[in-house]
Amino acid sequence: MERYEEELIQRYLSSDDELRAIYTEHQTLKHQLEDFRRRARLSTEDEIEMKRIQKLKLASKDRLMVILSRHQHDHAQ
Repeated sequence: MERYEEELIQRYLSSDDELRAIYTEHQTLKHQLEDFRRRARLSTEDEIEMKRIQKLKLASKDRLMVILSRHQHDHAQ
C-alpha cells in the first residue's frame, strides 16, 4: 500500500468502523503471508493456503480503496 493511502486510512480509521474492520483483516492477512514467506519450505497445502491468503488480502485492499474513494468523494463535496 502506498504511503498516501496509509495516511488516509489512519485519518479515517477512528471514525469508520467498516474501514477499521477491513484494515485489521488486511493487516492480519499481511502478517500471515509474511509468516509463510519466512519458511524455508512450503508443503503443497501451505502453497495453496498462501495463494488463498494472497487473494483475500488483495480483495481486502480493493475494499479499502473503495472506502477511501468514498471518503475522498464525500470530503470533496
